[in-house]
Amino acid sequence: MKLFDELKWRGLIKDVTSPELEEKLNNGGMTFYIGTDPTADSMHIGHLSSFLISKRLKDAGHNPILLVGGATGQIGDPRPTTERAMITKEEVAYNFECLKKQAEDIFGFEVVNNLDWIKDINVIDFLRDYGKFFNINYMLDKDIIRRRLDSGITFTEFSYMLLQSLDFLHLHETRGVDLQVAGSDQWGNITAGVDLIRKKTGDEVYAFTMPLVTTKDGKKFGKSEGNALWLDKNKTSSYELYQYLVNVEDEMVIDYLKIFTFLSKEEIEEIERQHKERPEERLAHKTLAREIITFIHGKEEYNKAIKISEALFSGDVKSLKLDEILIGFKDIPSFEISSEVSLIDMLVNNGVCSSKREAREFIGSGAITINGDKMSDENMIITKSLAIEGKVLVIRRGKKKYFLGKFI
Repeated sequence: MKLFDELKWRGLIKDVTSPELEEKLNNGGMTFYIGTDPTADSMHIGHLSSFLISKRLKDAGHNPILLVGGATGQIGDPRPTTERAMITKEEVAYNFECLKKQAEDIFGFEVVNNLDWIKDINVIDFLRDYGKFFNINYMLDKDIIRRRLDSGITFTEFSYMLLQSLDFLHLHETRGVDLQVAGSDQWGNITAGVDLIRKKTGDEVYAFTMPLVTTKDGKKFGKSEGNALWLDKNKTSSYELYQYLVNVEDEMVIDYLKIFTFLSKEEIEEIERQHKERPEERLAHKTLAREIITFIHGKEEYNKAIKISEALFSGDVKSLKLDEILIGFKDIPSFEISSEVSLIDMLVNNGVCSSKREAREFIGSGAITINGDKMSDENMIITKSLAIEGKVLVIRRGKKKYFLGKFI
């Protein structure tokens, strides 16, 4: 299968600027760029699908450049409903360095910063050399602009299209870039850049967009949607990522395998067949988690995610290290233990049980465990010697209610 056909099969092409692009993609040799603004100090999984296409194109003989917008990040591209919150220049600079390192570590491609060529353009030159090529009626007809006209759009947001177009022009003139790739929400900005290059230089350049990756209900995987899965393992652990991926909607998992993995068409079709025959085994989900986590964080992190998941499912928390427990129980209620205390007082004083009577009932029925061991003596003294690495107690009430006690 040729590259263009594979990208279509994977659901990675939505719009193209020219029918000629199919042959050019198949032949290799194009220099392309894909970009993002440093609005946070980590990329999230919504970026991953876009940047994975860089590797697909690189493997097919094209030359990638990743752009992190130190200039455009200070402006913010228009959102469909309201203006983005502006962040400080210092935050943008810090975020740029974080994203640059992350992109280099994960993908190994060159990263450029559009602040390097935009910062020295004064406003008069900007208006004379670039602004004159943009017709206001043309800009107003772009989808994202048109959708904001009723609620209002600032001149700052309106100007974003010019800056992104300038990026394409600069990279074309200085680096031979003849292709831009982006999410479908950038179509208006991309075509404006193609048009600017044609008017300024007479050259023909190309672009295509990818459909935005969404959940079953149509929400983007993005920071602005409040459901970001960060690529930085210190912000979203491999375990958290694993738990999310093995629980994605059945209707979406095969599409995600096509988008987020480098498994072949034959491999994915075989997984799909087994998934339909034995959905309870969740083969497709587990494969998705393995491929994504291993690519982003490495095999060791993937194995750690599996270890934590299996230990928590079986209740064998003693097999986990302290850092693994803190990851696995990150979101459960926790409390501090400053001195030795009886079991029953610890349960009641920290809200594990509502009263001593309830605590005695749970203890008597064997429904209270600490680090996987059933507790039977309500007067037992809780000391650091019971804690994992002398630091934490994993307390379970009933079958599913967990608490974390932390010695200080």
